[in-house]
Amino acid sequence: MNVRIVEVGPRDGLQNERTPIPTEAKVAFIAALLNAGLKEIEATSFVSPKWVPQLADAAELWPLLPPGGLYSALVPNGKGLDRAISVGVSRIALFTAASDAFTQKNINMSITESLGAFREVMETFRSSTPGGFVRGYVSTAFQCPYAGIVEPSEVIRVSSKLLALGVDEISIGDTIGAASPREVRDLTRLLLEEFPAEKIAMHFHDTHGTAIANVDAALELGITAFDSSAAGLGGCPYAPGAAGNLATDDLVYFLERQGLKTGVDQAKLAQASLPILKSLGRPVQAKAQLAELASGE
Repeated sequence: MNVRIVEVGPRDGLQNERTPIPTEAKVAFIAALLNAGLKEIEATSFVSPKWVPQLADAAELWPLLPPGGLYSALVPNGKGLDRAISVGVSRIALFTAASDAFTQKNINMSITESLGAFREVMETFRSSTPGGFVRGYVSTAFQCPYAGIVEPSEVIRVSSKLLALGVDEISIGDTIGAASPREVRDLTRLLLEEFPAEKIAMHFHDTHGTAIANVDAALELGITAFDSSAAGLGGCPYAPGAAGNLATDDLVYFLERQGLKTGVDQAKLAQASLPILKSLGRPVQAKAQLAELASGE
């Protein structure tokens, strides 16, 4: 079995960081991830520079991306889409949640309003970019930092709406890293009753150290696409206390030891994020990355 990894470090991993990362450093980071064997890379977001200064260089970054990758960008609205289309983006991601409280804090819209806005974005994107790829993020699929436990029926409802709009894939997010393997199994079973497995990806955070166990739970039920971030970079500015994303290093180690093919060179991956971590003044914390670096000394 082959497993798809969607590397979100360059976007989700960096979006909250206050230390400015130069465009050329981001390009080098992405090139290193590509060289390590990661093909699907979420490179940036065409969000307003006012809200996410770290990604203000999206239009400058895009033409510099090295050849060979399947690059995507988060597009929050029509203005962002126009900017993305102008530089040739052909794979986009849209963002909503299963909690109204979260979407209000995040994008100042209700879930219903966000889906209405996405309809226009989808129509424009499909007409201008034949063969383009769209994924829809469903954040706070298990628990919201503002509203508490999220009902699985709401996740199903929002996912259905996104797929009805024509997205190619939904990414189910444990945004604050609160889910347990049991909860992942329960929600995944319900999702699979409604949608084919190839339409579903999982996006776990590791706040409580359960991300890999949650990956295993989803794998057991046939999910084979997972989002992760090199070195575990990133969190969520609208989810207080949320730890970083599941580290790609830990995910690759786990999958390969389970006999699943990722196509990723673990030694190259361990090195790929070091310049970014140095720029941010962050220590290496991903366990598999620490072990890999130690073994190479």
